[in-house]
Amino acid sequence: MDAEIVKDVSDIKINNGEEDVVDPWNVTSTSQEGVDYDKLIKRFGSSKVDEELMDRFQKVTGKPMHHLLKRGVFFSHRDVHSILNIVEQGKPFYLYTGRGPSSESMHVGHLVPFIFTKWLQDVFDVPLVIQLTDDEKFLWRDLTLENAKKLARENTKDIIACGFDVEKTFIFSDLTYMGRCTNFYENILRIQKCVTFNQVKGIFGFGDSDVIGKISFPAIQAAPSFSTSFPFIFGNNKIPCLIPCAIDQDPYFRMTRDVAPRLGYSKPALLHSTFIPALQGAHTKMSGSDSNTAIFLTDTPKQIKTKVNKYAFSGGQASIEEHRKLGGNTKVDISYQYLRFFLEDDDKLEEIKKSYESGAMLTGELKKTLIDVLTPIVTEHQQRRAKVTEDLVDEFMSLRPLKFKHSPHQS
Repeated sequence: MDAEIVKDVSDIKINNGEEDVVDPWNVTSTSQEGVDYDKLIKRFGSSKVDEELMDRFQKVTGKPMHHLLKRGVFFSHRDVHSILNIVEQGKPFYLYTGRGPSSESMHVGHLVPFIFTKWLQDVFDVPLVIQLTDDEKFLWRDLTLENAKKLARENTKDIIACGFDVEKTFIFSDLTYMGRCTNFYENILRIQKCVTFNQVKGIFGFGDSDVIGKISFPAIQAAPSFSTSFPFIFGNNKIPCLIPCAIDQDPYFRMTRDVAPRLGYSKPALLHSTFIPALQGAHTKMSGSDSNTAIFLTDTPKQIKTKVNKYAFSGGQASIEEHRKLGGNTKVDISYQYLRFFLEDDDKLEEIKKSYESGAMLTGELKKTLIDVLTPIVTEHQQRRAKVTEDLVDEFMSLRPLKFKHSPHQS
């Protein structure tokens, strides 16, 4: 048994007296600074994205480093060096990421993994599969199957609007793909046969009253890690996989990495991101089910301005005089934290940090800066999404060969 597989639910929850909880469904912290990610790395047994790895990325890709990597938003990994080795050897790999469609509109936090995944696809020129776990949301949420499928299509439009190349990207809904590709279901069964009931209970904390669909679901999220789940893309070739995802999804792939060698596959490599905090503070992440905790991709400029001004937790002092004297705390200030995700200019971000911490910049000015950064991002996304037709959604979700260097379907 691989040491990475989790034997007890305490291994996926940091709950050692500090009450930080991180699992696929809950993220909470008692600290105003949010989750302690260094402790999370130790607890999960992953590796830190360090200078050596970033230097290798830059050397192998020949491209400037993405700001989300430089700033530690993608902070943890598993076996990314092995992917870079594969690239240096001229061998293929593919990307896999996903989205759980729980609401019609995604929020800006949901954009983060897709922004970074698109960068990875562009710099490595590799195929990408994107899983929409509408079956998971049906099991965990009060949704009908029809509504779950509808939300998956709506979220697909937001994903397409991020700019993915239809010739290199396959987007699929579990509810529709399961019946269209027997290879996918066969891999799910192989995974299910390798993981015991006690193991899946220990990994995910399932209880005796949980419905059996929840017990079996992890194998469905694991299966896209194996390239033979997509024979129309990869044929029968077993090609390694890199998964960019938020750190709360890691338990699924620790299970997958334990199973992979027993089924003759490479362990999937992972790049983990931090969470974008709720507007009210870093105690929890943005929520798609609470409109006041997040900036949604459907929000108007007026709504963005109102939400930031009204709800964004401030790291400033109680009075202007005190703030000028003591400065603000960027570690807890939500406006500054959001700028770390969405303001690409490193020099401008550093200038803002120094100005706010010195007291030269007030909270209201910092909030205005965030509004000025977020508003065009959301507005331009809405413009691109408006151009996504139902036919284009069908094209992205159609079973077809993708164009990439090592495609077995190339003539």
